[in-house]
Amino acid sequence: MRTYDLSPFYRTAIGFDRLAKMLNENQRNENEISYPPYNIELVDENTYKIVMAVAGFHQDELDIESEHQSLRVTGRKVKKEQQANYLHRGIATRDFEHKFQLADHVKVTHAHLENGLLTIALLREIPEALKPRKIQIGTTEHAPASFIEQKAAA
Repeated sequence: MRTYDLSPFYRTAIGFDRLAKMLNENQRNENEISYPPYNIELVDENTYKIVMAVAGFHQDELDIESEHQSLRVTGRKVKKEQQANYLHRGIATRDFEHKFQLADHVKVTHAHLENGLLTIALLREIPEALKPRKIQIGTTEHAPASFIEQKAAA
């Protein structure tokens, strides 16, 4: 696995420091174990779904927290006083914390746990002011008077 030093770009890329920081964090996180396994699904243009396999965890042992543009899913297994005597233990029930970086205007709408799968629904709501809008092209005959005055003054 190669690692790249992006620090020289910090000097010339003004305002892109957040993007460079995310690239550095992702580069470091590639070597970490991805437990529990998860899927990220695009349901439609503005709706996403994260499905995590959390077998062995009860609803009370899971915590989902959304703050700014970050989503953190934490699982803390409650220790039982009486431990079972396993001959084979293949279901991992260790504690975990998984962080997801959310894009602008993405929020968590709901979450539910069913059959060992934690499903988190996400929705991207772009404000009207930021949505692209169509600009009609007209002639100077239909232009506002202020536009014609500015053009005559120039």
